[in-house]
Amino acid sequence: MDAQSRIIAVLGPTNTGKTTYAIERMLGYRTGVIGLPLRLLAREVYDRIVALRGPSVVALVTGEERIVPPRTQYWVCTVEAMPEGMGCDFLAVDEIQLCEDPERGHVFTQRLLSARGQHETLFMGADTMRGPIASLIPDAQFIARERMSQLGYAGAKKISRMRPRSAIVGFSVENVYAIAELIRRQKGGAAVVMGALSPRTRNAQVEMYQNGDVDYLVATDAIGMGLNLDIDHVAFSALSKFDGQRMRPLMAHELAQIAGRAGRGMKPGTFGVTGEAQPLSDELARAITEHRFQPVGKLQWRNPKLQLGRLDALIASLEQPSHDERLVKSREADDLRVLKALAGEAEIAARASDAASVALLWDVCRIPDFRGISHAEHANLLEGIYTYLHQSGRIPNDWLARQIKRIDRTDGDIDTLSKRLAFIRTWTYVAQRSGWTDDENHWRSQTRAVEDRLSDALHERLTQRFVDRRTSVLLRRLKQKEALLAEVNDKGEVTVEGEFVGRLEGFRFSQDKSASGNEAKTLRAASTEALAPHFHLRADRFYNAPDTEIDFTEQGGLMWGEYAVGKLVAGAEPLKPQVQAFVDDEAGADVAEKVTRRLQHFIDRKIALHMEPLLNLQKDDTLSGMARGFAFRLIEGLGLIARSDVAEDVKALDQDARGALRKHGIRFGQFTIFMPLLLKPAPTRLRLVLWSLAAGHQEFPEAPPPGLVTVPSDEHAPAGYHLMSGYRAAGARAIRIDMLERLADMLRGEDSRGGFEAKADMLSITGMTLEQFADLMQGLGYKAEKGERVKVKAAPVVDAKTEEATVNPVAEATEQEPKVEEPVVAQEPTADEPVEMEAFFTFTWGRARQQNHADSRPRKQGGAPKGKGKPRGKPAGGGNKAQNFSARPPKAEKKIDPDNPFAAALMGLAKK
Repeated sequence: MDAQSRIIAVLGPTNTGKTTYAIERMLGYRTGVIGLPLRLLAREVYDRIVALRGPSVVALVTGEERIVPPRTQYWVCTVEAMPEGMGCDFLAVDEIQLCEDPERGHVFTQRLLSARGQHETLFMGADTMRGPIASLIPDAQFIARERMSQLGYAGAKKISRMRPRSAIVGFSVENVYAIAELIRRQKGGAAVVMGALSPRTRNAQVEMYQNGDVDYLVATDAIGMGLNLDIDHVAFSALSKFDGQRMRPLMAHELAQIAGRAGRGMKPGTFGVTGEAQPLSDELARAITEHRFQPVGKLQWRNPKLQLGRLDALIASLEQPSHDERLVKSREADDLRVLKALAGEAEIAARASDAASVALLWDVCRIPDFRGISHAEHANLLEGIYTYLHQSGRIPNDWLARQIKRIDRTDGDIDTLSKRLAFIRTWTYVAQRSGWTDDENHWRSQTRAVEDRLSDALHERLTQRFVDRRTSVLLRRLKQKEALLAEVNDKGEVTVEGEFVGRLEGFRFSQDKSASGNEAKTLRAASTEALAPHFHLRADRFYNAPDTEIDFTEQGGLMWGEYAVGKLVAGAEPLKPQVQAFVDDEAGADVAEKVTRRLQHFIDRKIALHMEPLLNLQKDDTLSGMARGFAFRLIEGLGLIARSDVAEDVKALDQDARGALRKHGIRFGQFTIFMPLLLKPAPTRLRLVLWSLAAGHQEFPEAPPPGLVTVPSDEHAPAGYHLMSGYRAAGARAIRIDMLERLADMLRGEDSRGGFEAKADMLSITGMTLEQFADLMQGLGYKAEKGERVKVKAAPVVDAKTEEATVNPVAEATEQEPKVEEPVVAQEPTADEPVEMEAFFTFTWGRARQQNHADSRPRKQGGAPKGKGKPRGKPAGGGNKAQNFSARPPKAEKKIDPDNPFAAALMGLAKK
């Protein structure tokens, strides 16, 4: 060492630029070595120097990583891996206050006592080391550096109220994961930094925080060792930690080391507590902010002069106490503990019989217990490695390949991947030892590749679990006040900045249901901003869409394709409903007005198309008097009126008025006054919706399936439903009103007083069985008497026309003559044949069956329906009002109304 070599201690709190100062000093020399407390920090410093001088002159040496170019000038190492006896110009050790650390302190103390540069030696650390350094190195110079920014105590704060760019510190993996999970739910996510992470995983997590993908960092005390991050606030979730042997409170200087990560450069920072951590006392908070701590007393020490001749001598030298009162023998470390364990194995003791074998065993024992399974498990692994090395001087390739292959898997959760990373670190360390493998470069690259794959997988799992990338991305863009890019696919799925946020259903945004709390607020804010132009574009497209793309539902909803865009509401008149558009407030008044206008155009055109006969009737100015009043009633009834409800009005109409109404397609039926064109499925469906709106129904009844003559009666349907659907309830079923009028025409020719049976045509037009027809007739006001008789089988007969045409060539001349129907010739069953019975019904008119006008025969047509067997004289006292109603003498200049239920009788009178 040069006689002019200087030993300088650069002491001060965090954020004083000590590490940067050391790098600058080292690069001022031709060669240099810098020792750092963590592999992570070593990698960070290595990258900085490579950026300044290039990779060809910079080496990185840690327990698990070794990058040594041929022309190395500058060595960046962990403190344990610092090369000795190199004679470099410059040497530096960072975080020298770790000399008092119970586990690693003896390594730092040894560097303090013996590691020197040829021209300059630098020790960087806390000011608490001033006393020990001055005592042990009397000629050391001291440089005090002041913190570049202010550090203040902010007290206790809930995580939910934690401001962005904050780091929350925990002291166990479980605690770190729990906090990160909470922040993900409330804040969108956090990066996770722990000492056990590989540099690759740690860098990926830190990059996510530094570039703003997340605004929160959850870490162990690993961030206290020189990791330079853009942190504004540090919050402690606990104030005690497990130091390997027991839980103990954190010392003031330990808290300060971590709290000092807040406020880098000239930017002020704060620290505080959160979660279950109790607020700091005023005295402790002032000590941290004013950097006043108890000086370091005794330093951890272990005898560096090892006796490698025999196992017992080696163990004894490692346990030798210090004779300097300033140094205290460190507690038993893992390497000494495993050495003692292996020395107790007879086979190992036999192998370690010479100095070289003892030295080899000691090298093997220094393999760190990265796995942390158990002391015995670790000793067992090292026993196997030592045995191979002692036997053949190399670890067998196939055995090493099997160990690595078992770990080379990227499936599993965070804990599984973390364990595999810890396992691969063991083999990475082994691969770095010179002479332990046949092909060092191969195994170093193999273990590094596996570590990289596991690191990437772990970063991915950490991000998946603790980062809601969607929320974090949207929060960052909102904070930057940049225009957000939204996309809506053909399924209505909305993505903002590539993140799924919900669905656009028509003109209403349905947010992703998986979001809650602050995440939901973020999605809503981002979606509102990003969807604004989409609402306007969609409104323009909707306004220009053809009517074929729009429809109404039977509940009054208005649909555009598969999306509900509005609903119908009652207007001043049944034929003039209004619309209510479903448009989010965020879309704006212009969009809502455009959608409303288009929907109103649609429904107005639908009504004009399907209700055209009614609208024409409404616009007919030629109607006057009773005809106009009757037309008004029909319009109110949406084209259908029960005749019993307007019997007096119908009676008052003269033939001119009827003719004027009939021109509009109005049919005066025996049971219903209706417009046949409005019985079609489309008008019926629309009419039910319009009627339900006008009636104020909460639930609209649906139209019967099209094409059915009868449908089951609905006892629970609102009054008027059957009529509005184009049916009349009669018993258990309802019959379509136009088919009912056809049935009424058939019934006029029957003897309703004497009784008659159902004809095949009657059953055919109703599509009913005899039993169903009987129930229908009872619903119409008839009595149905059921009987049984022997079923008569008709005898085979020759077709009369065929026989006549064959026998009588001039039959055509007599075809117009009425024929008398010959009775069917019945075949009596023989004695051997079984008697087959058949049921039949005899129908007679019965007033007792009369019900209300919606379900029974109209009272105005009371009395037996006109038919055969009817007395010819007029009953006295006007008992038969139906006959009086229709027996007006016909005028010579006017035709008989064909819709009159007694038209057939009037035609007969006219002929007479």
